[in-house]
Amino acid sequence: MDYTLEQISSQVRRDIVRMVTKAASGHPGGSLSSTDIMTYLFFKEMNVTPENWKRNGAGLDMFFLSAGHITPVFYSVLARRGYFPVEELNTFRLFGTRLQGHPCIEKGLPGINQAAGSLGQGLSVALGAAEGKKLSGDPRRVFVLVGDGESEEGQIWEAALIAAHRKSDNLVAITDWNHQQIDGNTEDVAGLGDLEAMWKAFGWEVIVADGHDFKAIEKAFADAREKGGKGKPVMILFRTEMGHGVDFMAGTHKWHGKNPSPEQCEEAMKQLKETMGDF
Repeated sequence: MDYTLEQISSQVRRDIVRMVTKAASGHPGGSLSSTDIMTYLFFKEMNVTPENWKRNGAGLDMFFLSAGHITPVFYSVLARRGYFPVEELNTFRLFGTRLQGHPCIEKGLPGINQAAGSLGQGLSVALGAAEGKKLSGDPRRVFVLVGDGESEEGQIWEAALIAAHRKSDNLVAITDWNHQQIDGNTEDVAGLGDLEAMWKAFGWEVIVADGHDFKAIEKAFADAREKGGKGKPVMILFRTEMGHGVDFMAGTHKWHGKNPSPEQCEEAMKQLKETMGDF
């Protein structure tokens, strides 16, 4: 059966809430805000073959999760796309599982190209992969998802500088621009200001779009393809809402790293349609 993007994203949001509830630990807020972006990326945009996945990414588009704490959305999308059995989502954050709180590589989970621990490092890793593809003559692209709170890290901007200097035009970075981080609103914590102007000042092509509208997401990625290969890396700033899809989680930093109670999970399930079958 073919599922629409809306159906897939609804199921992914169910997976996110259920995983975090079952584990009594995890990060639902940013996972929910980036669900539509990740759904489009893995089901429409990237050239990938899950059954032939290899960590070096040769001949395939590659994805890196820089905001490493939002594994609930990453694992759900990977499972729903066919990288590993959906039933394995039941093991999220359990001792010894392949589905650790942050992505890890020592367990060999398909779809995980690199571990993601301390925030701010993923853009540098993705840049290295993009440069590696250029050196080997691989025409495929490299994608990386960063958070706006994470963008307070200096390493993000060091990587931004080098990517523009190296003309890494096979690199597409994505920001989940939900204006929330663990301690509150991003403007209250560090004052990121105008991210669009900042990325342009660093020499990147910049696209701004609604991260919860699939037509807008489609156009943003089409624009990124058009701008790619012309001497500049591309940043897509997706305007999103923390906790999107669950009314009591939406728009607040309080669900950055908090698990729902079983009763709250049940309430969330009433708001999210089951479309592909729960794990």
